[in-house]
Amino acid sequence: MFRGATTINLDSKGRLAIPAKHRHALSIDCEGKMVCTIDIKQPCLLLYPLPEWQIIEKKLTQLSSMNPAERRLQRLLLGHADDCDMDKNGRLLISAPLRQHAGLEKKLMLVGQLNKFEIWDEAAWHDQITQDMDVEREGDFTLNERLEDFSL
Repeated sequence: MFRGATTINLDSKGRLAIPAKHRHALSIDCEGKMVCTIDIKQPCLLLYPLPEWQIIEKKLTQLSSMNPAERRLQRLLLGHADDCDMDKNGRLLISAPLRQHAGLEKKLMLVGQLNKFEIWDEAAWHDQITQDMDVEREGDFTLNERLEDFSL
């Protein structure tokens, strides 16, 4: 399970280094094989260990290619999916189209989301967190059933 937000850098070749605290687990769990795709709701990328991505792919194959909404989801997620293999230094190459989608420059945030990571441009991440905190403070939203019973 991945958690926490870590500031990382993108090098001039479009590579990012996975923080040491996650490298060992990724080497064992998926031999450093990962898949990166776009987030269709946010300006960030989703980075999955290969076994987790295979679960997503199985769900996507069960969607109908004749239903426009389901086909659109397949097209966006699968069409942008890119295999990323961690090198011996723990780096991943993020393709130019993926970097462009998320507006990735030099400073990034790698954000653990249990079974995957989100990759954000650092400034966009801070903007999103500010927006999320403002919504929470204002309380101008409706809780769904699962959130009504959630407590810390």
